[in-house]
Amino acid sequence: MGPFQSSKLWLQDLVGLSKDALHIYVGMIVFLLALALLRAPLRDWRPIVAVFVVALAGEVWDLVEWTARGRAAQWPNHWHDLWNTCFWPLVLFALARWTRLLKR
Repeated sequence: MGPFQSSKLWLQDLVGLSKDALHIYVGMIVFLLALALLRAPLRDWRPIVAVFVVALAGEVWDLVEWTARGRAAQWPNHWHDLWNTCFWPLVLFALARWTRLLKR
């Protein structure tokens, strides 16, 4: 097991959350941090791009560690992780961008 996988398991044990829940939390944390650091409104495209970049980077790192150990890529699992990480930030972005629900 590579260092990235080990650190994810350690974090799961530390906070007592499932892998899926951690993906959701990471996506929201990255989104909210990007919003705060950029001082951007919810409808700004840059925070959602930050979430996608972080999610993709994590999955690429997973792929590298899996293939380095001689394992085949688990594409359905990778897509599932991307979906879990990006879903709620994308919902908030879309609501702010294209509806009046999150506008002042």
